[in-house]
Amino acid sequence: MPYAHRRAQLRATMAEAGVTHLLVSSPANRFYLTGFELHDSQCAESSGVLLIRHDGPDLLLTDARFRETALELLAAEQVVIYRRRTELATILHDAGVRNLWIEEDYLSVREYHALAQKLTLHAAPPLVEQLRQIKGPEEMDRLRAACALNHNVFAALPQLLTVGIHEAELAWELERRFREAGAEALSFPTIVGFGPNSAKAHAIPGTTPLCPEMPVLVDMGCRLAGYCSDQTRSLWFGRSPSSEFARALDLVQEAQARAIAILGPGVPAAEPDRVVREFFARHGVAEHFTHSLGHGVGLETHEAPRLATHEETLLAPGMVVTVEPGLYFPWGGVRWEYMVHITEDGHEVL
Repeated sequence: MPYAHRRAQLRATMAEAGVTHLLVSSPANRFYLTGFELHDSQCAESSGVLLIRHDGPDLLLTDARFRETALELLAAEQVVIYRRRTELATILHDAGVRNLWIEEDYLSVREYHALAQKLTLHAAPPLVEQLRQIKGPEEMDRLRAACALNHNVFAALPQLLTVGIHEAELAWELERRFREAGAEALSFPTIVGFGPNSAKAHAIPGTTPLCPEMPVLVDMGCRLAGYCSDQTRSLWFGRSPSSEFARALDLVQEAQARAIAILGPGVPAAEPDRVVREFFARHGVAEHFTHSLGHGVGLETHEAPRLATHEETLLAPGMVVTVEPGLYFPWGGVRWEYMVHITEDGHEVL
């Protein structure tokens, strides 16, 4: 991946925004710019931060556990090893930083106050996230591969659906197939809902057994070479779908087709969401669509842009978004999800 080129692009956008020193704390942003540690081990423990400077070499600040990994990616003079995170303010001040722009969503209150004792802090605009929205050719190759693996695992789903299998057992079988096919991880914990549990948009697989004549919802994805897939399918387990399920599935798939049909460069990201909501409203089910239409996918399962009512982004070539309308009722739910690549002249369903 062209990490140095990405950092150069970022410096150009920083200059336009008047940002002189940007502290990158988001694990995905840090990885996007350096290839260093896509994940932190837990919420309260960071693998390190990246300082992007407008007038000097970038610095990766981490602890001794990651020294060798950091030195594989950046020159020795760009790697700073600290013993405690509380040393960051002093290190940055000694490096000549006085004004520092921070990613508000990825800095704890304790770290904020420690930095503020020595530096003047500013909220950074989402500069890295804006770069990450546009996927390059190598990123698209990885996303297509992740999606292809998702399709392959979904193809095995019908044979895994047997009377009595629990939701958690099915989730494990799906994860095992991802792993055996080369995925380094899941994109997110697999969602499996049987019967009424399929109405829970983010159902946690439990001990509910599969019985004849009930709906099944599976939302799953894998991480392959760092990049995520995310797809949902709904089906009926049994001989004959109920009339309620059949109607909901028809409406969801028709709504999805209408949304995908308008995707392309220059389309407001709010527009496909509006199209779906108006379609559902005409059929009297709008109140059963309880989430936004979609979201970007890349290094993270949920990233910019969103296909949502108040999203102001214009779609552009290189963006990858999900289109996942759903309808949820007391008897169960239906969701159908594709990942779609915005191309120069329209779109590509992955």
